[in-house]
Amino acid sequence: MDLHHVPTTREKGWYLALMAPNTKGPHYAWLDPSRLYCHPQGLQDCVADLLQPFQGDPIDLVAGIDAMGFILGAAVAATLRKGFLAIRKAGHLCVETLTEPYTDYSGREKVMEMRTDTVSPGVRVLLVDQWVETGGTMRAAIRLLERQGGVVAGVAAICIEDSEGGRWIRERYKCSHCVPPQLQPRFDRHQLGWE
Repeated sequence: MDLHHVPTTREKGWYLALMAPNTKGPHYAWLDPSRLYCHPQGLQDCVADLLQPFQGDPIDLVAGIDAMGFILGAAVAATLRKGFLAIRKAGHLCVETLTEPYTDYSGREKVMEMRTDTVSPGVRVLLVDQWVETGGTMRAAIRLLERQGGVVAGVAAICIEDSEGGRWIRERYKCSHCVPPQLQPRFDRHQLGWE
């Protein structure tokens, strides 16, 4: 899809066709949404679709998860006119942090960290990541936030797969994603929906 073309009819998820399949192997996500961020209208519509379920909800802060969640999270924070908190892979913050171990989508053991001077008890945080595949990364971010007394206002991602971890998150938190219902089964099987 041309990065300057905007369809006449823009239904939810039209911008998903901007994403590209993985060509580098199993240690990479199956699909790369980063080209979507280069399309001005695609990015705006993606953010609008993610925020639609949270209209009128109290949100104090937006947190994005390292690293691709930073892009989408910062765009969401700017749209909401809220601050942005980066939840990082361990070893990148030079301030006091809390850490949380997790297993990522490829099965690798990792540690995530979050600064301790930003979230106070009762602060309502919208957690944003690019993708929720197994749910391990998002669950670690939730644990970090809740350990500091923060409240998960919601979880937003381009796709929240119907995995055990994805279902766990959906059952406990208000969620938003961009994949239309008719395409969700294909995304859960890691098949492109526009082939």
